[in-house]
Amino acid sequence: MTDTEEPQRRLEPGAFGYAVKRLFLGKPLINAQLTHERLSNATALGVLSPDAISSSAYGTEQILVELLPYAGLAAFSLVLPITGVILVILVLVAASYRQVVMAYTRAGGSYVVARENFGPRVAQVAAAALLIDYVVTVAVQTSAGTVAVVSAIPALGPYSLEITIAIVVLLCYANLRGLREAGRPFAVPTYLFSALMLVMIVVGLVKAMTVGLPAYDAAHLPGAVPVQHGDGLIAGATVLVLLRAFANGGSSLTGVEAISNTVSAFRSPRGPNARKVLVTMAVILGVLVGGVSLLAFFTHATPYASGYPSVVSQEARAVFGDGWFGQAMFVAIQASTALILYTGANTSFNGFPFLASFVASDRFLPRQLTKRGHRLVFSNGILVLTVLAVALLFFSGGTVTSLVPFYAIGVFTGFAMAGYGMTKHHLRLREQGWRFKLSVNLAAGVLSTVVVGIFAIAKFTEGAWLVVVVFPVLVFVLIRLNREYRAEAAVLERITANLANPTKYARHQVFVLVNTIDLAVLEALRYGKSLRPDKLTAVHFVIDAQAAERLRARWEELGMKTGLRLIDVPDRRIARAAYTLVRDALADAERTSITVLLPRRSYAPLLGRLLHDRTADRIARIVSRIPQAAATIVPYDVQTRIRTLMPHLPEERATAAVERLLTRIGTTPKEELTPSAIAELRPGTDVSVDGRLEELALSEEDSPGPVLTARLADDTATVALEFSQAHPDLEPGQVLRVTGRVAEGTPPVIRDPVCHILEAAGEEEEGPSGDG
Repeated sequence: MTDTEEPQRRLEPGAFGYAVKRLFLGKPLINAQLTHERLSNATALGVLSPDAISSSAYGTEQILVELLPYAGLAAFSLVLPITGVILVILVLVAASYRQVVMAYTRAGGSYVVARENFGPRVAQVAAAALLIDYVVTVAVQTSAGTVAVVSAIPALGPYSLEITIAIVVLLCYANLRGLREAGRPFAVPTYLFSALMLVMIVVGLVKAMTVGLPAYDAAHLPGAVPVQHGDGLIAGATVLVLLRAFANGGSSLTGVEAISNTVSAFRSPRGPNARKVLVTMAVILGVLVGGVSLLAFFTHATPYASGYPSVVSQEARAVFGDGWFGQAMFVAIQASTALILYTGANTSFNGFPFLASFVASDRFLPRQLTKRGHRLVFSNGILVLTVLAVALLFFSGGTVTSLVPFYAIGVFTGFAMAGYGMTKHHLRLREQGWRFKLSVNLAAGVLSTVVVGIFAIAKFTEGAWLVVVVFPVLVFVLIRLNREYRAEAAVLERITANLANPTKYARHQVFVLVNTIDLAVLEALRYGKSLRPDKLTAVHFVIDAQAAERLRARWEELGMKTGLRLIDVPDRRIARAAYTLVRDALADAERTSITVLLPRRSYAPLLGRLLHDRTADRIARIVSRIPQAAATIVPYDVQTRIRTLMPHLPEERATAAVERLLTRIGTTPKEELTPSAIAELRPGTDVSVDGRLEELALSEEDSPGPVLTARLADDTATVALEFSQAHPDLEPGQVLRVTGRVAEGTPPVIRDPVCHILEAAGEEEEGPSGDG
């Protein structure tokens, strides 16, 4: 690389930021590397099921958390019928989703079902439910995974929240680098966890039926959740307590919809393959949830207030004992539990960005969520998910028990929307066997709605109120964003339609708003000239009379060929003044279009915002509201010029650069001329003359030619002055120094001269002082 190439490379847009991004995220991927791997059934089961199957690790525990303080030891009996009801719901929901994956083989799940059957606006209920579900899934799964870790290593318990947040950030980083779930390594935790849990359940049940299992003394475990004493069965069997316990246990069904969200990832035939995997997943989940509840019934494994050790870890201790084999199995179960829970959390890092991009493409979320990033992943969606999940962990304290109230409302709302959507689907198509299918889907929808209501009521004071509030607000925001996008599209499409027969303007006028004379203004003037307008005018809004006078003097000193208008703005409302300027200019001339150019100096990102205002943006927004007017911001990167010029460019070279730029736009500063006598003027020469203004005349309003004419005289002769713009400072009797080019005429004429007032009207010129 040459010496000149290195500075140029440093000035490339975003060069430093890109280098940092490449350092952390690796080599960028090109669009051609975006592939969609099709999954075999075995791999799909391992890759798409962690969210659902892993919920068996904490579902039973959450039921006991609600029952023990009220039902006492009777809670271990009540857990079985509650688990039975949850398994019935699992069967019904799985049967409903079997039809979903057959009818809709594209990605999207309940969102697509609702959109196709109820329209995009109603589908936002499903979108809001799924988006909330994904956020809470990350928080719950990582928190539960950390419980598995600290159950094996209790010394890490006080740092549970920090560990959980670190895992979320790590998952975010891995996904920003393009982590892919479609592969055998991601299937290993699911199969390992399922196998070890099945071994524990089978061994535990065999022991329970033969030699018996050891039982924990739930009422006297230090740190365990409070256990009610007395007639617990009667006290605990209240409707509210049972509903709260059932609501907690509903968290066992999270993730059942995951396969319907990614049907397009299956090999052909997609529908039948997805249905087989869905049924297999539901069977495994049902066996594990039922098995954990049975072992809890036999062992009296008790939840702890701190969240650890977990119920599953206590069951593993009771089933396998404390020998070397039992210790090995305990560690293996805890490790596999942590792995599948963290893997289940990672599922959301694929599902949330994809769903968000899907919803954004329907114009219900910001378009930024549709863009793929450095590694061909939806980076903005990943970052949004991470921020929301971490905020939820901070808000809730990072314990599974505190997070469960946020959980199932979104999950079961998605179930309900899928059930109702499929109900309408069957009513519309009336395919073979549609009545039975309709009854299954309608029952799933109604039952899921009931569960949502139970959650909203039973867990309202424990945090569900937040979801109850956030949910409708999120749906409203989605619909409001869509309304804005549709309004924008309607306007733009209308404009596009009019382009077939565009209005032809007879004249084009350009205003360049200036507040000083510098390179940014000169670039804007040059750009204005390139538009080939009928008239180009520089405009300065006067809020400081002295600054305006300095600008005018500098403008005349440089001999700028572009006319300068000074407009007084006594109330300092510059944006309003610009609006008035353009409106009045359009009113004075029919079939005229106006372009307003606003020089913008771009500074360092942080200091620029602190040291400089955004007046150009405000003016552009207001001017753009006027028909037949357009506002264009002409940027000038000052920071780049500073880095380029300051270290290496001496002042005289900088001045020369400015002079070259002035020459390119036809505004070369005029040399200082020695005043001449008027009688010596010759046409075609640049002159400077001093004289008294004898006469001043304003032209009629609609007459062609100069706006203002004058006659200047000295002791030798008279010269005519013609101005294309008004000069309110000129008055008869003033002594002027006039600079310009002489044209033929009788008397000779100087058009649009630069005038300096040497003596005001009525003043006598001072003679030489009497002092010697």
